Amino acid sequence: MMSQSPIITVSPDVMSGTPVFAGTRVPVQTLLDYLKAGESIDDFLEGFPTVKREIVIAFLEAAQAQILKLVA
Repeated sequence: MMSQSPIITVSPDVMSGTPVFAGTRVPVQTLLDYLKAGESIDDFLEGFPTVKREIVIAFLEAAQAQILKLVA
């Protein structure tokens, strides 16, 4: 798991402070938009090759953990 490395970064110098996948200029919202539209993770990764599968999975796992904390 990528727990030592950041999954998401926010910097005023990168995409005007939009949350992006660490080490890229790809907004996290773009992944969410793909998934909402019924696209697959593979479709997203094909369109944004700078984002690695591992970081997408780590992001989704972290989001799931946050949701589970809310309902626990």
